[in-house]
Amino acid sequence: MGTWSIWHWLVVLVIVLLVFGTKKLRNIGADLGGAVRGFKDGMKDSSSDRASDNGAAPQVQGRTIDAEARKETKPS
Repeated sequence: MGTWSIWHWLVVLVIVLLVFGTKKLRNIGADLGGAVRGFKDGMKDSSSDRASDNGAAPQVQGRTIDAEARKETKPS
């Protein structure tokens, strides 16, 4: 009873096909594939940008903010 047999998965597949239809499932698959392809292209662009920097670390210039925390107490 605790295991999922092939018949359970077939019933789930039939229900999903009835609810969504094959056209919507095909569109979802195409959208997912496009997203993965775009992610891979972005990763390639990112790694080529790093290689063109010749390994130089970016210089960060800024100010240090010196602050003091105070706890407010309510009078009783």
